[in-house]
Amino acid sequence: MKKNIFQILMVTIMGACGLSTTGYTQSDPHFSQYFIQPMLLNPALTGAIEGDYRVSAVWRSQYGNTFSTKGLSMEMPTSKNINLGVNLLNQSSSDQAYNYTNAHLSIAYTGVRFKDHYITMAMQAGVLNRSFNVNKLQFGEQWVAGIGYDPSAHTSEVFYKPNMVSFDAGAGLIYYDATADRKINLFGGLSAFHITRPPDPFITGGDKQTMPIRYSVHAGARIIVSDLLNIVPNVLYMQQGQTAEKMAGAYVQVNASEQVDVMFGANLRLGDAISPFAGFYYKGVTIGMSYDTNVSTKNTMEINRNSVEVSLSYTWWRKNSMKTKPFYCPRF
Repeated sequence: MKKNIFQILMVTIMGACGLSTTGYTQSDPHFSQYFIQPMLLNPALTGAIEGDYRVSAVWRSQYGNTFSTKGLSMEMPTSKNINLGVNLLNQSSSDQAYNYTNAHLSIAYTGVRFKDHYITMAMQAGVLNRSFNVNKLQFGEQWVAGIGYDPSAHTSEVFYKPNMVSFDAGAGLIYYDATADRKINLFGGLSAFHITRPPDPFITGGDKQTMPIRYSVHAGARIIVSDLLNIVPNVLYMQQGQTAEKMAGAYVQVNASEQVDVMFGANLRLGDAISPFAGFYYKGVTIGMSYDTNVSTKNTMEINRNSVEVSLSYTWWRKNSMKTKPFYCPRF
């Protein structure tokens, strides 16, 4: 019974994260609008912005708002071939029985260049906290025939350490083509998170169970159709323990006016869900919204898996900053 309750909880968390539940390994929260929180995808994307500073926030609600995930990031490029960024993330259940929080600092080195072809390398380090409020969990032994749930009923479930704070680190690499006046600019990268293998001792006691490394591979292209229209197709593959995600999609950016861009598109998580997206840009402010709807016929969990995400980001330049030639950003 001890493993069963933990496995059920992990399946629920993995569903909230959008990962296929082929195993019971703990997996990371993340967003369908992963381009809003790019340091969660690849720390080498830190500071890859057209501007001097960028602040972004995103909120995700899933399972009828029984799970919510919040992200906040701040980043800046420098003139020393170093980009800096901070990323905060929190996921929690509505009853506060489960909480996942991490905070990371990312440093990216941008000095490797071959004419207009760039290779960026990055490291990320911070802390990761996962906790369960055991008093708010319900176990099978506490459901009594003819009575229902009895919180005073004894349970044999034991969580070895329901609150854990660990050092955490990751690394990433990206390539992108910044050649001006080219119709198609390619980009791609790979990353690894939890390379320090933080301990995962909730129910394992003395067993040396650790959090599995999450690997990500992503690629795409910015296709300049005209002065008014860009198309950005992209693909993403992530693997963490026995869980995996395969995603493909495209976004369209339309220059509606000198100060306004309109964006729309969709991503498909293969065998899981489709996530349409729409947003707009105005004077450095980008607002976006996406909605995940389940398309899998293999889902056996009789609950609403649909989710909604809302994002807000603001990019600005220093007062005396000189805007140079257009920056062909390796983001989606």
